[in-house]
Amino acid sequence: MKLLDKLERRFGKYAINNLITYVIALYVFGFLIDFISPNFYRQFLMLDVEKVLQGQVWRLFTFIIQPTGNSNVFFLFIEMYLYYMIGNALENVWGAFKFNLYYFSGVVFNIIAIFVLYFIYDYSFILGLTYINRSMFFAFASIFPNVQLMLFFVIPIKIKYLALLNGLMYLVEIIQSFRYGMYHIGISILISLGNFLIYFLNSRNYKQYSPREVRRRRSFRREIKKSSGNVISFNGRKTVAMHKCAICGRTELDDDDLEFRFCSKCDGNYEYCSDHLYTHEHVKK
Repeated sequence: MKLLDKLERRFGKYAINNLITYVIALYVFGFLIDFISPNFYRQFLMLDVEKVLQGQVWRLFTFIIQPTGNSNVFFLFIEMYLYYMIGNALENVWGAFKFNLYYFSGVVFNIIAIFVLYFIYDYSFILGLTYINRSMFFAFASIFPNVQLMLFFVIPIKIKYLALLNGLMYLVEIIQSFRYGMYHIGISILISLGNFLIYFLNSRNYKQYSPREVRRRRSFRREIKKSSGNVISFNGRKTVAMHKCAICGRTELDDDDLEFRFCSKCDGNYEYCSDHLYTHEHVKK
């Protein structure tokens, strides 16, 4: 992460603020193009490696205008709102430069995947935006695991479970692709999600999923429920926590990776952990 900080100090002024807004505008533009002329994208804009090698280099950029696949305006609106929420939250946490780098590295990994598959199979596969958006979704879930979404607009479910389900589906898809000789599927998934894999393995977020850490956190939560205020009894000793989330009650003793901030929009001194800082309802007196 020190390298990213150095890059941000040097190139941060070139970052695009509110990048996700422009990305959504491109998605909507792609939807309109597909509505007016369904074949226009495939003929002139998609990332066809053979045509790129013939000099149509604009395809390296225009492929992200690909229609999302939703022909229903209502579901397109829901999808765009979800992307906006995820992209905006990631930019608030990371800053504009790091979010720019994460998104555009996802684009680059998609391009690499398409070129690798082309040179292996002599065919341009259409990967489109699916894996770019999924990589943002996984990053959001690793930072805000307890955010709830309404599945089918009715069932509340934490986003970490949706991410785990998607991850398991990808794992099964990769295993089956190599088992049945459809290597291009597994290769495309692994390369296209490269930006998330690099981010995840270079952060300490993965430690929270180890069995030992899960048991420790469960034990800690039980002790928190028995205690009051910020005085925590844990492992047979009393410890004073400096920070405590007003929503979930976690402290810096619960997880070394947790960050705490006071909310300037709440009436009163309310402190929140990183999972709830941008998702809580503001307290108004």
